[in-house]
Amino acid sequence: MQTPPPYKETRGYFLAGFWLRVWAYLIDLIVIGSITRLIVKPVFKVLDVSLVEGSMFAPISILSAIVFYGYFVLMTKFFSQTIGKMVLGIKVIDLKGSRPTWGTVIFRELIGRFISSTIFILYIVVAFTTKKQGIHDLFADTTVVQEKKKLEFSPAV
Repeated sequence: MQTPPPYKETRGYFLAGFWLRVWAYLIDLIVIGSITRLIVKPVFKVLDVSLVEGSMFAPISILSAIVFYGYFVLMTKFFSQTIGKMVLGIKVIDLKGSRPTWGTVIFRELIGRFISSTIFILYIVVAFTTKKQGIHDLFADTTVVQEKKKLEFSPAV
């Protein structure tokens, strides 16, 4: 009689490492920059609103921040992944293995990403944690896993 594998194949996940997540984030920054340049800036030009980013409270800065955080919140909530994560085949799950709730997504993406974006070096935490979690994942009890691979991480029951 064979011994069962350490994790059930249907419940285990292969964690997304640091470099995979970095590339997904860079793709997301390209998407966000494209949205801003294709939609936000032309609207400002048509309305004859200044595009000068003199402070963080300038209209263009505020709208750019709304696009940035809105993109991450909405994509993560509705798809469990952003376009960068889709391209690389990774997604966000909570530590129980299910899709994150609205509260978890808002906490992860708004508060956690603000802290990680402010102190950019904190993204490197992903490379050193056992569940490959960034600061924003640690705060929200989430992690990022590969969609097609399984068996490295078994969610809590």
